[in-house]
Amino acid sequence: MYTIKINFEQKGLEPQTIETNAIGDSLLEILLDNNIELHHNCGAVCACSTCHLYLEKGDDFVEELSDKEEDFIDRAVNPRINSRLGCQCVLQPGSGTIEVTLPDQTQFLGE
Repeated sequence: MYTIKINFEQKGLEPQTIETNAIGDSLLEILLDNNIELHHNCGAVCACSTCHLYLEKGDDFVEELSDKEEDFIDRAVNPRINSRLGCQCVLQPGSGTIEVTLPDQTQFLGE
């Protein structure tokens, strides 16, 4: 069982927590399944950077950063050392706590 803590940079959104056993699902899929919007313009195939998030804790519980993902993170708005793409953070077997921060997505309105 994983506990996923979600923080938001966007003002007015309160932190949320999800409990899941969705091994093999990406953080993007888990967020969307729990009615937490995270943009994903390319359809979750690692071809853009709109599902960019900050992985604060739990990087051992998701697939490692690939070269392709790293290339797209470089194109994201405000990338940081802990930046990841939600579509590429696939839960591995195990259990623990994952903490993410979702960037302010209002910058994508009108795309």
